[in-house]
Amino acid sequence: MSQNYDKIIQLAWHDKTSFDEIKRKFNISENGVIKIMRTNLKANSFKLWRKRVSGRRSKHQKKSDILSNFENHKIQLYEIY
Repeated sequence: MSQNYDKIIQLAWHDKTSFDEIKRKFNISENGVIKIMRTNLKANSFKLWRKRVSGRRSKHQKKSDILSNFENHKIQLYEIY
């Protein structure tokens, strides 16, 4: 089980790995990942990780997909007038 925790921690640290991907691979929710990180990291490391992850679009795939759709949509000049 600790080997899985090592993989989960590694994925959680990686900026481009979303919580949804971790859930698909290990069937652990975002709250579960947070608990694993809290118990297996030093207090300062956990605080740094939470600060980095909080509100980060890449960690929340649904948010990232929705916002990317808006960013990719270009309004043409003729659409305004």
